[in-house]
Amino acid sequence: MTFEEFEQRLRDSEVPIVVEFWAPWCMPCRTMEPFLKRMESEFKGRVALWRINADEEVDLLRHLKVFGIPTLIGYQQDRQVIRVTGAQSVNSLRKLFEALAQGMPIERGLTPQTRLLRLISGLALVMLGWWSASSLLLVTLGGIVTFSAVYDRCPVYNAIAPRLKKLLGL
Repeated sequence: MTFEEFEQRLRDSEVPIVVEFWAPWCMPCRTMEPFLKRMESEFKGRVALWRINADEEVDLLRHLKVFGIPTLIGYQQDRQVIRVTGAQSVNSLRKLFEALAQGMPIERGLTPQTRLLRLISGLALVMLGWWSASSLLLVTLGGIVTFSAVYDRCPVYNAIAPRLKKLLGL
């Protein structure tokens, strides 16, 4: 499939699309396959799944700047709205398909640059608070800023946050 054919199929689609770039030899791709088939069946008619073999469509991958597999790219109204690389859990896939089906914005994680900036700023505040007569306020603020850089990767936070949101009605 050429890039032009790919773009035309995107324009012609009446539903959002998840494009999976995979290869038969890719173990993470094979691990995700049953989950993707389940999502395809659950969201039939609301979200389309296109599976593109990376070994057969090298030029298309190069044109779309896909450098690793599995890669999933979500499209709404022929516009890319999300791209994730690596094996995804069934819950992550469900969130992706639901967001596309409902036309909702898709949550993206922090960019590496934002994460680094928060880490540096937070640590600078902690050090400043520590060295300036042990200012508890600056140390606490620095700790919060530092945690904001990694909260989405903290297993304790990820376990507690959904329960707190449910409890608070958020």
